[in-house]
Amino acid sequence: MIMKILMACGFSMFAILPIRAGSQRVNNKNITPVNNKPLYTYIVETLKQVKQVDKIIINTDYKIIHDAFSHDSRVDVMNREENLRGNCNINLVINEVLRNYQCEYFLQTHATNPLLKVNTISTAINVFFEGLKNTHDSLFSVTKVQKRFWSEQPAPINHKIADEPTTQSLETIYEENSCFYIFSRSSFENQQNRIGARPCIFPISKAEAIDIDDEEDLQIVKKLMA
Repeated sequence: MIMKILMACGFSMFAILPIRAGSQRVNNKNITPVNNKPLYTYIVETLKQVKQVDKIIINTDYKIIHDAFSHDSRVDVMNREENLRGNCNINLVINEVLRNYQCEYFLQTHATNPLLKVNTISTAINVFFEGLKNTHDSLFSVTKVQKRFWSEQPAPINHKIADEPTTQSLETIYEENSCFYIFSRSSFENQQNRIGARPCIFPISKAEAIDIDDEEDLQIVKKLMA
């Protein structure tokens, strides 16, 4: 792959947006129309409004997306390598981006989270930078969960039947919702993972955390965005 021109960016932050073709549960999910606009355009428009994001890097094997941003200075589209097409370890895609772009801080998100808000992402970036030196080396979004969980047997996992606590009394569990990850180059290179050795969690609302994984999710998002 021809190397991109390296960009010196100091404390700038680049956003990484992987958009792969060939989704299985929803055909061409990332480019499917949602209220007359391709799904991926929602997160791109959101990222453009985040002041801390200097460049949006889309890694994709969709030619239509290459064409859509051919004259957009805020967006770079890089062709996805053959060995990274289809289902693959997302960290391999991130590594490919880092090999081609010389920036120290990155935010990675997905096209399947169209309800994410500008202020949520911007606040998370501020939290990341505020704690970067002394507290954490990465940050990722989570959803707060207080529910009664059961194993397949079935057996209670996080509660006792005899106690029957209200859900508000249960210990809080946080679900990694895959909406966004923030990390430094050094953290990623040390761990080979978007989650570093000292991560920070950032809770977001259930509505923003909705991820389009199947047809039912798609219909819910369409109704919410109508």
